[in-house]
Amino acid sequence: MVTDAVELLQALVAIPSPSRYEGNASALLVKWMGDHGFEAAIDGAGNAVGSRGAGPREILLLGHIDTFPGEVPVRVEDGKLYGRGTVDAKGPLAAFAVAASRARIPEGWRVIVVGAVEEEYWTSRGARHVVETWGSRPPPVAVVVGEPSRWDRITLGYRGSVEVGVRVRVPFAHSAGQTPLPAERTVELWQAIQGFVVSHNEGRAGAEFERFSAALRSIRTQSVGTFGLGELVVGLRLPPGARLAGVTQELRSLLTAQVEGWNTDGAAIRLRFRGGQEAYKASKETPLVATFLRAIRAEGGQPRFVTKTGTADLNVVGPVWPAVPMAVYGPGDSALDHTPDEHVVIKEYEMAIRVLVGMLDGLMRDSRLVG
Repeated sequence: MVTDAVELLQALVAIPSPSRYEGNASALLVKWMGDHGFEAAIDGAGNAVGSRGAGPREILLLGHIDTFPGEVPVRVEDGKLYGRGTVDAKGPLAAFAVAASRARIPEGWRVIVVGAVEEEYWTSRGARHVVETWGSRPPPVAVVVGEPSRWDRITLGYRGSVEVGVRVRVPFAHSAGQTPLPAERTVELWQAIQGFVVSHNEGRAGAEFERFSAALRSIRTQSVGTFGLGELVVGLRLPPGARLAGVTQELRSLLTAQVEGWNTDGAAIRLRFRGGQEAYKASKETPLVATFLRAIRAEGGQPRFVTKTGTADLNVVGPVWPAVPMAVYGPGDSALDHTPDEHVVIKEYEMAIRVLVGMLDGLMRDSRLVG
């Protein structure tokens, strides 16, 4: 039997919503929330926003409705729902909406569900809009960010990130000569970034969360007259303690010096940094985490904490509300993010909804927050 919760997720993933094209999916979620007891609307950024309750104590459930590009045929097979976004992160978002619709909202409380736009894009526009327009009202009592962690795990931290765009101009030389060609020079700059990562990871033993990493997202060259143009886009991940301003300045100096060291007339480099966010790790000693632990155990789980090597909207809202208890939670295996095999186990999805209902009920009755 297909439940109402599964129907919602299946409908959401059936609507393609890559970053900046979330409108139809947001409209569907707003309609569903409106039909299930929420006050719901699309905000100025395109986020789907729904709320239940009317009190001054607010709990923010911040998911994202955009997905990585690419189609995964929507289908149910062997107890699994396949489709782009089932894991990253319409699954967690749908679980938020269903759980908030089932939770008992006592007087004085309000639960807000946000399906944020552009989380997969460098702008993080949806989450930034939420914090920028929160206004003068008190910060949320707690924030849960929706990302896959499996139903019995709680994510506390994400690395920071910055996108590095490199554009280099190099004069051509004969391919039979000793002078490196523009394409080779472009590769040298990628190798320089790799060297930057290696040097900064010296002495950083332990988990990947504590280390720098770089991913080559694209590389290309083209001819423009007697010059070659090389372009790189690199995703750089930053561990806790790495300051964005210092990292970008050091990379700018390193790559500029590399090009100047070629001593090649007409060689030039242009750099662009965008989407910068520093690493963030939430505390596990909070009422929010305590209620999550109880809710997971009540469903028969053995909860544990994890940190992730990517970046999420936690990195946006955490620094804005540093005193607010936060955690990241949602069904699904993050190893399936962005893959052609993206799917969520339906039983796990429904378990996560029950955990979220238990967490909300417990949190809104916690004596440390009610007094």
